[in-house]
Amino acid sequence: MKNIIIGLGIFIIIVSTIYMWHQNRKSNHNERMANTTDYSKYSVATFAGGCFWCSESDFEKTDGVIEVISGYTGGKTRNPSYKEVSSGTTGHREAVQVFYDPDKVTYEQLLEVFWRHADPTDPGGQFGDRGEQYTTAIYYHNNEQKEIAEKSKKNLQNSKKFSKDIVTPILPFKEFFVAEDYHQDYHKKNNRAYKFYRGRSGRDDYTKKFWGDTLYGAEKHRTCTIKNNKSICNDKKTKKELKEKLTTLQYDVTQNNATEKAFDNKYWDNEREGIYVDVVSGEALFSSTDKYKSGTGWPSFVKPIEDNHITKKSDFGLHLPRTEVRSKNADSHLGHVFNDGPKERGGQRYCVNSASLRFIPKEDLEKEGYEKYQSLFN
Repeated sequence: MKNIIIGLGIFIIIVSTIYMWHQNRKSNHNERMANTTDYSKYSVATFAGGCFWCSESDFEKTDGVIEVISGYTGGKTRNPSYKEVSSGTTGHREAVQVFYDPDKVTYEQLLEVFWRHADPTDPGGQFGDRGEQYTTAIYYHNNEQKEIAEKSKKNLQNSKKFSKDIVTPILPFKEFFVAEDYHQDYHKKNNRAYKFYRGRSGRDDYTKKFWGDTLYGAEKHRTCTIKNNKSICNDKKTKKELKEKLTTLQYDVTQNNATEKAFDNKYWDNEREGIYVDVVSGEALFSSTDKYKSGTGWPSFVKPIEDNHITKKSDFGLHLPRTEVRSKNADSHLGHVFNDGPKERGGQRYCVNSASLRFIPKEDLEKEGYEKYQSLFN
């Protein structure tokens, strides 16, 4: 009888331990998921690029990324464990959720980082990790992400960079389960083990072979370079570089806040269809679909092509308060915005200097790397 009682006690302890372990793992999941609410004001993207330790590390080096969380997605069970996912029986992929500031980095640029840190032509896994759980995938959170991802994949395939087809699927996002705390920031907490694993996985050898040390931005005019193991996007050119690139008028307008002559500038009466980009950085600013004849002698628009591509600041240069408009990335002076525009189209007038702009006709958008704006002219 004594042995039965002892055995029953041991059994109860084992069951309780297992229950507490499960509850603790579940609590870790829930706690980590709760933490994501801190990032609700940011945008989110979900990628599967093989080992999530590596994907988390790569995305965290990108300017504008706020947080990266490792986890599992795409499977058929809830709250799977690492052991269950790595067995390949749950249908999940190792993945990361990337919370980012869209004012600093775009979804297109995150896709560029993704493509350059994985092998999108491998249907059986990634580098040393084999199995469906390590295959690549892009999970879109809305139709805009879906469209951008599909275009990005098509452009990469058409670039002939790869001799094989890109097999990375683009799938609707459904549910993300945060991995155990042990896996979060693994590259920081277990740096030696992580470097040993990554160095022997073949991932870096592959990346170096295909892409070298340069990451290409979403637009062909924005280049990000890896320095000190960090992706740095530097759109700001030196004064010497700008003077070599720009005409005297373009330099005076964009850098010294000058104003060109009315009715005697390049685009005030341009009626062709297309978009206007920053003459310094190439950032898309305005569209001909929003241009109208204001009678002022300068190009006038009812709105920018995307609000987060410009900044506004108070200007007292003429002793009267005005609102100056500048480009977001290059900080080029563009002009001013007034509240005397067409009321039926919002009431604003963006009065812009032609010298701060470069016009790209609609038929050249894809060639110039602005194919995402072709839908404006369909």
